Amino acid sequence: MNQPLFKRTAQKWATLFTFALLTSPVFSQAGQEKPEGPANNEAEFQARYQERITKDRLHGIYIPRNLEDACQQLNKNISEESRAKIKAIPEDSVAQLLHDRLGRWMITNWCFYEGSRFSHYLRSAGVSYPDDMADFVIIAYHRHLHGKPIEIKELAISYREKRKQAYQEELKSGKILHEETRKRKN
Repeated sequence: MNQPLFKRTAQKWATLFTFALLTSPVFSQAGQEKPEGPANNEAEFQARYQERITKDRLHGIYIPRNLEDACQQLNKNISEESRAKIKAIPEDSVAQLLHDRLGRWMITNWCFYEGSRFSHYLRSAGVSYPDDMADFVIIAYHRHLHGKPIEIKELAISYREKRKQAYQEELKSGKILHEETRKRKN
């Protein structure tokens, strides 16, 4: 132990720093969620989805249970002034006007693409596309602000019908890339 005091102190600090790094949640496996990214197969996707739909928080953000809970969360997060502005927009254009702001916030933070308990709730109501989910919630929230009944079933049916109609139009306007006739072997 004839090392200079400075060298011994530096070694102690280096050891302490290394210990702190290795035990901190940022660098340890214990504090991390399971690795994100695309699933490697359908079974892995389903396993992740089933796990996600049971959690009340994803990435540190509270996920609403149902539409009523979502409206309460939006009330907490949206200022009184902004609620008044939303309320002033006509219902037939509110989703279109707020989709790129509020809608994108919901899609990202409430994990509509990856799956969450709220997106699972919306899927069970019949709304399955993330953009439709966001618009559905925006219209429901607008009705909530006006004190109108939300009419979840009717609103969900209207979104399903819009999707079905868009699909049919896409089929009609689709272009055939290649067509062939095969001869049968007798």
